[in-house]
Amino acid sequence: MKFTIRNAEKKDLPQVLELIQELATFEKEPDAVEVTVEDLEKAGFGPDAFYTCFVAETNNKIEGMALVYFRFSTWKGKTVHLEDLVVRQEMRGTGMGSALYKKVIAYSLEQGVKRAEWVVLDWNTPAVEFYERSGANVLRDWNTVQMDETAMRKFVNS
Repeated sequence: MKFTIRNAEKKDLPQVLELIQELATFEKEPDAVEVTVEDLEKAGFGPDAFYTCFVAETNNKIEGMALVYFRFSTWKGKTVHLEDLVVRQEMRGTGMGSALYKKVIAYSLEQGVKRAEWVVLDWNTPAVEFYERSGANVLRDWNTVQMDETAMRKFVNS
């Protein structure tokens, strides 16, 4: 299968949002997506762009995407965080996900960071095994901690 990996453009964002929703559904959180195309455009383009998004395109359709941004580690300095990497279900197994992943890792090296990092669900065995085969270290003894807006407000006002 022939496809192109490139930086996302504003015109790609409706399809990027479709992929984000597809990932949320796959991760058993179909109602969790609140971000809009306008949010993606505002945060990802212009002089203060917060993230970089790579897309996989074939036949003028975005079939996969990977979204990354910088974080700062007190141990390592500037790092790249892979927020999401998703390929449409019907395109899985074509090498598209591997190509997007390779682009993210190459981008991380180009940026001169000492670490790329991301989160993977423990029940997503194929992804965990893929990352381990690639040389990534899956930290099974760390827990992801999140606080939503309601909880933040409640905590701050307590």
